[in-house]
Amino acid sequence: MKKKKRWLIPLIGLLILLGIGGKLVIDKQNKAEKLQKEMIEVVKSEEAKQVFEEGLKNLDPKALTPEGVIQSYEIDYDSIEHNPMGGIDGEFIVNKDKNLIVLFRLDKDSNGKFSSKYVISGNSGELGKMLHKEKKK
Repeated sequence: MKKKKRWLIPLIGLLILLGIGGKLVIDKQNKAEKLQKEMIEVVKSEEAKQVFEEGLKNLDPKALTPEGVIQSYEIDYDSIEHNPMGGIDGEFIVNKDKNLIVLFRLDKDSNGKFSSKYVISGNSGELGKMLHKEKKK
């Protein structure tokens, strides 16, 4: 009878450990989903929109006009991620062309405001060529 009970204690211990591990994994997933939703809300804010548009106009002075290379943009919400150094990184799709990409980093300055000075952190080569051609005109 004692041999039958020997396996019962390790089995119960294993089940407890699996339960705790499963709960930790679920909690981590929920926390990541909550953070992702919060970042998307920040990126959708009016303050962020103003900073994005200022940053795009720094890149292309005629941006968001019919004469500009960048006539429209949309945020690629799948690209949004937390930057380990702080802030939010992501991408814009320009003129509804997935080959025309602008990278952004949304971060607050020491006053707690978003800054348009460094919001644009890069762009695709194809967009870069188009912007370069426009500057030469």
